[in-house]
Amino acid sequence: MTTDPIGDMLTRIRNAIQAGFPSLEMPNSNVKRRIAEILKEQGYIEDCSVMDDRLQGILKIYLKYTAPKRAAIAGIRRESKPGRRVYVGKRDIPRVKRGLGLAILSTPQGLMVDAEARKLGIGGEVLLTIW
Repeated sequence: MTTDPIGDMLTRIRNAIQAGFPSLEMPNSNVKRRIAEILKEQGYIEDCSVMDDRLQGILKIYLKYTAPKRAAIAGIRRESKPGRRVYVGKRDIPRVKRGLGLAILSTPQGLMVDAEARKLGIGGEVLLTIW
């Protein structure tokens, strides 16, 4: 059992990119699935799917490469950790790499990217940043 499932997800993505794997698998959860869907919508991964294993399911992520061994994800970092939560108001939502990256926030309306949270005028917990 891991104490930080989102941190584990990001580490698996980083390791798979470094090894040049086309896809990776991890235990499924609603939050991880939504993060993968956001990454797909924003163009950082090719696709994601959930396979049934009669337990919680397996989330399979297909990584996106722009050139051989060059991933679409240059960097990914966990911001809010179990030992140190990072909450921001609507005016303090971070801009990642001057707008070239994005932050994923957990808000009262669900998980969303930083631009959408700014547009709706809501803050929340900054889960991760990606560029």
